[in-house]
Amino acid sequence: MQERPSSSASSHEKITQDQLEALVRLHNRFIDGRLGGRRADLRNADLSGLSLRGENLRQANFMGCIMVGMDLSGANFQEASLYACDLSNANLYRTVFTRADLRGARIVNANLIGANLEAADLRVGAISNGTNYDSGQMVNFRGANLSGARLMGAMASRADFSDAILVGANMSKADFAGAQLEGADLSGAEINGATFKGANLKSAIMTGVDLKELEDKGIDLSGAVTDKNVGTSVKDMGLPLAQMIDTHKSWVESAGKAGKQLDLSGIDLRALQSLKMEKMTAIKGVGAKFFGMNLYKIELQSAVLDEADFRNCDMEAADLRGTSFKRANFSHAKLRNANCGSLLFGEGSGTRRFSPTNFESAKLRYADLSGTQMKGALFNGADLSYANFTGADLRDADFTGATLNMTVLDNCQTDGAKFDKADKPVFKFAGKAGAEDQG
Repeated sequence: MQERPSSSASSHEKITQDQLEALVRLHNRFIDGRLGGRRADLRNADLSGLSLRGENLRQANFMGCIMVGMDLSGANFQEASLYACDLSNANLYRTVFTRADLRGARIVNANLIGANLEAADLRVGAISNGTNYDSGQMVNFRGANLSGARLMGAMASRADFSDAILVGANMSKADFAGAQLEGADLSGAEINGATFKGANLKSAIMTGVDLKELEDKGIDLSGAVTDKNVGTSVKDMGLPLAQMIDTHKSWVESAGKAGKQLDLSGIDLRALQSLKMEKMTAIKGVGAKFFGMNLYKIELQSAVLDEADFRNCDMEAADLRGTSFKRANFSHAKLRNANCGSLLFGEGSGTRRFSPTNFESAKLRYADLSGTQMKGALFNGADLSYANFTGADLRDADFTGATLNMTVLDNCQTDGAKFDKADKPVFKFAGKAGAEDQG
């Protein structure tokens, strides 16, 4: 039996950046076949927050390591063992995992844009529990960004890609049997020869994907958003949208006496790509599809947009005051510095009333809500898992019944806000000190 190198780390031993770089130098000598080289064996080490940016870790052993928040961009982990590692919130931009062992790994909310996972092993892995192993943990990519990633031939049966971004990913001949892909964005992905038997594709975005092979195999796509069921295109509405917006503005300015209210209910607006800085106050758009659009500084005050799809939209600095977004989907949307406060109606003391922005039962998973004005907003029953509210004004907001799993509320104003717990909660990203999971 080969002797374990002395460069290895004991159970979750904290490694410094200097120690890590010394081990990498020895490993590079090993890879190059030079005298004095040693394969890096860092099993069960705590490397959280450190950097291996651009390093060659081919065939290294990171089994069971804590690698939360690491900068691993451009690193080469070809044929390396990352079995049961925690890579949550790591920067894996263009990282190479070709034929790597990632069984049982946790890669929640990580950046894998352009990563190469060709022929990687992403199956269930048994996790050590002291002296024994449990029944196994699926690889967890929830919320991760894998845009343009190479997953050809990857073994990802039963892996969890819920809410992950797989736009333009190459998934050819990969095994996704039994995988969780609920809410994932596979727009434009290449899936030729891939297996999806038993996979959960509910609410998955599969527009621009050739689905003929899956349909021929009887894969259930009824819950997915495809080119066939996405809704009526804005191009098929009869009149140009710009003309309908002008008619709508007349309706707003005349208090309904002239013009006509714009109703975009069930309309697929993606072909427009952008409604940047457009004024669309008081429109109706129940179930409208905006996902992926540029909605920078759009004005959507006092609108009814229940069940609308805003996934992956850029809504920075948008004016959303007093709008109803019940059961709408904002997963991965960017709403930095948006105004979602209450809208004042009436002028006299007897007629004045405030209409709050309503996110009741909406999904805002992984959304960026930093710096938003949310005073008095309603989040009853909303899913705010991994949402980032850093610096937001949440005074008098109602979070009763909301899912607050790893939600970030750093530096927020929360005076008068209602939570299910009596004490003011403090949430931070997983992996940071003091993290509290309120899921």
